[in-house]
Amino acid sequence: MKDQGRYFLKDRVRRSVDFSRTDQYLGVDPPPIQKPVPEGALAIDLPSPHGMWDIPLAEAISRRESRRSWSPASLSLSELSFLLWATQGVRRVPEQGHALRTVPSAGCRHALETYLSVFRVTGLDKGLYRYLPASHQLLLLKKPEDLETSTVRAALGQRFAGRSAVTFIWTAVPYRMEWRYGDAAYKVIALDAGHVCQNLYLACEAIGAGTCAIAAYDQEKADSLAGVDGEEEFVIYMAPVGKAVTR
Repeated sequence: MKDQGRYFLKDRVRRSVDFSRTDQYLGVDPPPIQKPVPEGALAIDLPSPHGMWDIPLAEAISRRESRRSWSPASLSLSELSFLLWATQGVRRVPEQGHALRTVPSAGCRHALETYLSVFRVTGLDKGLYRYLPASHQLLLLKKPEDLETSTVRAALGQRFAGRSAVTFIWTAVPYRMEWRYGDAAYKVIALDAGHVCQNLYLACEAIGAGTCAIAAYDQEKADSLAGVDGEEEFVIYMAPVGKAVTR
């Protein structure tokens, strides 16, 4: 079992993948850069994330730490906009099925989707949202009465996941990466999640907020919370965010 787990961390699988048989090389069109917006859904415009915060990178790195308690203050919509842009924002779409973003991704595939359990964000109702990176908008998915409880249960009872202003929930859509890499896709999807969450840590420091990455969660409850099927899309990472307690 140990050897099987360590195999995932190594790159020997690349030797066994016939890349000439992947969908990309067979001429299959690439999957879209984000999930489609349901017909008739109301997308919420986010403020521009640019030019609003300026902190020396070295300072943000040196202050970075996991924070599991926050002030009761709400995040502003502009602050949330900045965090979303920093973690999955689209800089440019050079061609169909590809997007240059604010985080790196193997082969520019970006297999992640961002969901949000919003508890205290000025200008937003409490509810579950999905980020639309291509248009920098939010999509309200549902407004469950027990959102805090459902989020905590999804996080294996870690109560701070329901005490944040907003909890980020990232899902993986594996085919976006499989389209290019076949069975070599899975390690790099996990690496990409790390890239995204590190940007969240640093962006939080820039706005006087904090976060704590959560990799221990109840898969079925987390998938149910996000409303995904658990097969073609499933939760891979979580991170609650709140305004920092005055130090």
